[in-house]
Amino acid sequence: MTAVPRAHERPPARGRFVARALPLTLLLPLATACGGAAGAEDSKTVTVTVGYQSKTINTVTAGTLLRSLGYFEKELAARGRKDGRTYKVKWQDYATGAPITAQMTAGKIDIGSMGDFPLLINAARGKQLRQPTRLVSVTGYNLRGGLNTVVTEPASELRSITDLRGKKVSTSIGSAADGTLIRALEQAGIDPEKDIRKLNQQPSVGASALAGGSVDALSQFVAWPGQLAYEGKAEALYDGADLNLPTFHGVTVREKFADERTGVVDDFLRAQRRATDHLRARPVAAAESVAAETGLPAEVVYLYNGAHGIATFDPALRPELIAALKKDVPILRDAELIGDVDVDAFVDPEPLRRAVPAPPYEKATAARPELWLRGRSDTRAFDSPKALLKAARGADVRAAYVPDALTGTLWFADRSVWVADGPELRAFITPDHARTYVERHAGARVVSYADALRRAS
Repeated sequence: MTAVPRAHERPPARGRFVARALPLTLLLPLATACGGAAGAEDSKTVTVTVGYQSKTINTVTAGTLLRSLGYFEKELAARGRKDGRTYKVKWQDYATGAPITAQMTAGKIDIGSMGDFPLLINAARGKQLRQPTRLVSVTGYNLRGGLNTVVTEPASELRSITDLRGKKVSTSIGSAADGTLIRALEQAGIDPEKDIRKLNQQPSVGASALAGGSVDALSQFVAWPGQLAYEGKAEALYDGADLNLPTFHGVTVREKFADERTGVVDDFLRAQRRATDHLRARPVAAAESVAAETGLPAEVVYLYNGAHGIATFDPALRPELIAALKKDVPILRDAELIGDVDVDAFVDPEPLRRAVPAPPYEKATAARPELWLRGRSDTRAFDSPKALLKAARGADVRAAYVPDALTGTLWFADRSVWVADGPELRAFITPDHARTYVERHAGARVVSYADALRRAS
């Protein structure tokens, strides 16, 4: 991992960074927050407010899927039968983590889910505004960073991250996708502040800007890159897994709420574990459910949340994820989005240990090619991309997925770059990956998807 320039060469910004450096999208929600205090109660009613991101689909076990399954409400109903209170859940949906943090620091959201970079901003803002928060669980993760992707429009002449020099790139500043962009550019010898023109935009705005030609590339988090690729509106330029650094989303709670409503936090974590069990046991059904709730194509949801999807779901606060979170601090501090953050103090593993004594799941295994046929409620995995293509030819395919031969990140077979290497066929997310492979293997060459299908047969 390339070191972040200047991260330790100057003292962290204090006091001044909130008013001066935070982008408008991070500040605006503070001024517009409204409503009653989260967790407000009368003598017999307790309302719990949960902030989530319905379309950030590797948070679904603490948001979209959990809400549709009703597990949290069921846990609270059981609690109410014991203590005589009525518990209500208020679900609030947002596009990014920034407004969830704004509402939490205003005391209006009790539990929220967001990505690793927003989690650090959540910790910093909570401490500064005397509404400290705690990271209590993880939702989905990828140990190499494959949840974030830089994409271009399909006709773009850009072929690698180095081609972004002097270009306009849309991202959401302070997001995990922004962190991926910064790291990727720095590894390529490009100054992310001086050598590109970065536009701070919401994901949907950035997607429209890419389609309209007003930006050259878009760096975003799950599920935007996959959705745009699936719809034929974008091609992958950079796979976040090239960084080989874990990225994840997690659950944060207000410290005051956690202390006052310890049992409710436990109920949430038990419900999250149940939702995770459901997703892992029935990935196709879970993808269909999330698709129905969000309007996203189920094929896109499955790309990330499927049996071999880009995201692995496990609430455990794995050491490698926390270690990666600590490496994120200098990036945000250097951008003056946070001061110092004590990650060890922010991470609180005790609630999960207390609420969910079951052992964590096993670590993710390497992704395998996977075929989803129309009319089927399950998928079929294969040992090689060639075997998948052979089965797909002539079949009524709903979606076919293949792992990148260099990083292992899953992608749509018909949106991948294919290389024929003798009798073998290999798939890659980006043209840069395919070129790297071809340069290292004499006789290998790039072929079209149609040609790959013919060769497989």
